[in-house]
Amino acid sequence: MEVFWEALKNGESGIRRIDHFDPEAFAVQIAGQVRDFNPDDYLSSKEQRRVDRFCWYALAAARKAMDDSGLDGSVETPERMGAIVGSGIGGLRTFENQHSVLRDRGPSRCSPFVIPQMISNMPAGLIAIEHNLKGPNYAAVSACATGAHGIGQAMRIIQRGDADIMLAGGAEAAVTEMGIAGFAAMKALSRRNDEPMRASRPFEKDRDGFVMGEGAAIVVLEDMEHAKARGARIYCEVAGFGMTCDAYHVTAPAETGEGAARAMGLAMKDAGVGPEGVDYINAHGTSTQLNDRVETRAIKAVLGEECSRKVMVSSTKSMTGHQLGAAGGIESAVCALVLLHGVVPPTINYETPDPDCDLDYVPNSAREAEINVCLNNSLGFGGHNACLLFRRNGG
Repeated sequence: MEVFWEALKNGESGIRRIDHFDPEAFAVQIAGQVRDFNPDDYLSSKEQRRVDRFCWYALAAARKAMDDSGLDGSVETPERMGAIVGSGIGGLRTFENQHSVLRDRGPSRCSPFVIPQMISNMPAGLIAIEHNLKGPNYAAVSACATGAHGIGQAMRIIQRGDADIMLAGGAEAAVTEMGIAGFAAMKALSRRNDEPMRASRPFEKDRDGFVMGEGAAIVVLEDMEHAKARGARIYCEVAGFGMTCDAYHVTAPAETGEGAARAMGLAMKDAGVGPEGVDYINAHGTSTQLNDRVETRAIKAVLGEECSRKVMVSSTKSMTGHQLGAAGGIESAVCALVLLHGVVPPTINYETPDPDCDLDYVPNSAREAEINVCLNNSLGFGGHNACLLFRRNGG
């Protein structure tokens, strides 16, 4: 986490040429891969063969989250602990590999693990098995809003009294041949193959698409009194959650931004926070022409002209790429660190302003500021919108 946070503060891009496979024949050859990751640190060689890469990332993130939380499974009540962890796409690498086996060697040679390797709920199940979580457990699957939906629903479960502790977030590993080819065919991805670290440029006039990312983030949510009673380190409070649907198009957001605006408004209402109370927005900010223009409109619609001019907005996807179903979890972790440290990470590669995107996007350099409330937007294909409101502990 420390390496991740330092890189964000310093505006360092993690986008490089793809090395998970040979991308030479592909129109898009860059991505934000997880680098310097050793699955041997988290799974045996047998376990690695039986689960897809997105589950590797989820299990690693969950273990780090549990270690950081200070929870001791021997003294907690398993039935009061649960997990909501999903994936936008699931085991795409497994699907590709096993389809090749089916085509080349016949159906009898397919792995008996092919289905559990592929399905998007498997991270939640595997995390529960490893950490003995016997409470509510399922996967949210809503494309790029998956991680945020999981965290919001985990909050609701705790508010209802159905659990004391929930692990929530998302995992994705779609930097595969099919993943890159499919998104490239949609013309959704940046083709700046010769300058990968400058390819993701949210809200900037010359943006030409998002950059695929991968990874996982799991956060530990806990009833406030329960956390205080055990002396837990509290990063921030999850204070509001809103979710809506555009009901408009399978991939494009509604041009007015009304669905995203309603999600933000619901999160603010849930937390009892007005437009003047929002200090920072971690934007969905994908670096596509349509998303960034529409999200800007949504922010203006919900905050109003005066407050939208004052609020700081940044897209950390400019450095990480877009991790699809994991993005909401990763960017929620960013919000927690922003509130803890009072530093807003920048939107890098911001060179030429776009007249349609005219807010304060914290361009190119991090900014120290007193942040008490931040919003995290996640907007997914299918018109799924989720917004989380985080409040500084004690704020």
